[in-house]
Amino acid sequence: MIGIWWYFLYYGGIALACYLLGCFNGAVIVSKYILRDDVRNHGSGNAGLTNFHRTFGGGLTLVVILCDVLKAVLAVLLGSWLFGGNPMLGKYFAALFCLLGHMFPCMFHFKGGKGILSGGTIALMIDWRVALVVWGGFLILAVLTRYVSLGSLWAGASFPFATWIFHPGTAGPDPAIIALAFLLGGLVVWQHRGNAQRLLHGTERKFSLHKKEGGS
Repeated sequence: MIGIWWYFLYYGGIALACYLLGCFNGAVIVSKYILRDDVRNHGSGNAGLTNFHRTFGGGLTLVVILCDVLKAVLAVLLGSWLFGGNPMLGKYFAALFCLLGHMFPCMFHFKGGKGILSGGTIALMIDWRVALVVWGGFLILAVLTRYVSLGSLWAGASFPFATWIFHPGTAGPDPAIIALAFLLGGLVVWQHRGNAQRLLHGTERKFSLHKKEGGS
């Protein structure tokens, strides 16, 4: 019984630490506490990089990028280290809770970003081949169509299948890793469900490096 509680506390502690890392949302922190103008009050209402850039632009976008990248790197490294005998499982486990924190941050009323930059960093930390599938498709679709959301939907949908292909394990795919990969990819797709509807109806906004929301 003591052993069960120890495992529960140990892995629960890892999950909590990675969730709290994910809650460190760069777009909210920069806009709310530096610019004094919460990004969630503008545009799509999303606390992500695209909406931040559309609303504020400028050099502070790089600060948002840095925040989202660093927290994902730290979470994946933490999971890999603390899982000991199965560092790859630790990476996926930590990544899931980091992404949950990014999307649903408890200190910001559970209203966060959609997880593309953090998720893309996670893919890079896990395996360059998985990252190539995820980022390659994202960049091709985003550049050719100028719909960041279309690339984002590809990233989320392709992530679990890329994991399945490139992490078969010695006795076939690890069921725990595959399950976590589908949860990770599913979260990204779910967060972009509104974008998918707008794409279908032809009302989705295209991305521009120079476009900035008026009056912000």
